[in-house]
Amino acid sequence: MTAPAAAGPVEVLVPCPGRLVPMSEVPDPVFSSEMVGPGVAIDPDPGKVTVVSPIAGKVVKVHPHAFVVLGADGVGVLVHLGINTVRLDGVGFEVLAEQGSTVAAGDPMVRWDPATISGEDISTIVPVVAMDRPKGSVPAPAADAVAKVGDVLFTVTA
Repeated sequence: MTAPAAAGPVEVLVPCPGRLVPMSEVPDPVFSSEMVGPGVAIDPDPGKVTVVSPIAGKVVKVHPHAFVVLGADGVGVLVHLGINTVRLDGVGFEVLAEQGSTVAAGDPMVRWDPATISGEDISTIVPVVAMDRPKGSVPAPAADAVAKVGDVLFTVTA
């Protein structure tokens, strides 16, 4: 009997367009210290945008301001639309995916317009996190890097 083949690396795609930001610069210590996991943040382009799933898998959690997709290989990715945006109670967000559904990378998840989001201590920065992975295992993006939807944001080992 042979052992199952090890899963290869998982490419996490850019869920929304914008300027890439190191996690260390996210204005929230839970994200900046990689407590949830390592990743890359996006300073989103202004204007109405549909945020898409960065990987294929099952939607294990979906809120207006955040969602988690778990890949078949066990890699979970959290996309958090803004910091402290939970305080908005869903105003300004349109959920397009259903919790429990299966999605492909690039499938629509949430629609929002970062330009309309404001409030005290609220940021529109979008952390994209490889959950439960070792701190520092996702390299910081190049300075002033800009990404478009579907580009590879980072790779994690399954």
